[in-house]
Amino acid sequence: MLRLLRLSLLAALVASTAWPLDVSKLQPQGYLSDFAGVVDGASRQSIEQYCSRVEASTGAQIALVTLNTLEGEPIEDVANQLFRAWGVGKKETNEGILLLLVIQDRRSRLEVGYGLEPIIPDGYAGSLLREMRPALREGRYAEAMAVAAQQIGDRIGEKKGVQVEALPRRQRPASGQREGFPWPVLVGLAALVLWMTAAKRNVRRVRRSGFRSADDALTTLLLGSILGRGMHGGGSHGRSRGGFGGFDSFDGFGGFGGGDSGGGGASSSW
Repeated sequence: MLRLLRLSLLAALVASTAWPLDVSKLQPQGYLSDFAGVVDGASRQSIEQYCSRVEASTGAQIALVTLNTLEGEPIEDVANQLFRAWGVGKKETNEGILLLLVIQDRRSRLEVGYGLEPIIPDGYAGSLLREMRPALREGRYAEAMAVAAQQIGDRIGEKKGVQVEALPRRQRPASGQREGFPWPVLVGLAALVLWMTAAKRNVRRVRRSGFRSADDALTTLLLGSILGRGMHGGGSHGRSRGGFGGFDSFDGFGGFGGGDSGGGGASSSW
């Protein structure tokens, strides 16, 4: 009996000292903050560009967030804390909205700023979350977030009398249908084989410099080519990295504007 009491006290002590979810340590990575790592690069870029167009056209800011787990915290509290800590929406209008997906807990929350409550009432927020369930159950998180973002952007644009350019549709293979042959991979392999063949022709010339074998010479040629490209900036084209959490800034995201939310919105599960 005494041993059982000690174990109970130890369990209670461990539970009381467990680390809760610290929202204050989370910094926005853009309009889309994928802390769970479930959104591919192409989808991320497309969603970021769309949210930028929504802000430019309507003034409203959309924040999309994924987390692995709530660690026992209520999703309503976490979403509201994130919304307020980041200040989603401009301070003058409070027209911000935050969509939170918690992957392991299979929970979702749409937190609506004060200024958007007449446009995105609780009933509409709940129906939107329910529409996302089929895609979320199949693990199509990027698709679910893209569709939700566009529906939100369309509704805000309609109420404000402006039109926002839609997201490009991504074609998914039908159930049981195999995707097309990966021709780019085949072409890349063929180019590599041709390059290696050409490099071998120069091996004899390189061996005169003192290499022990043809393999050593070929290895040196490969390393020289790779290092040469790196020193001349090969593969470094595109947007510079930096800003929030070291992710691409996507140019259009200049940070949130200090908006606030009073807890309006809806929660769901899938």
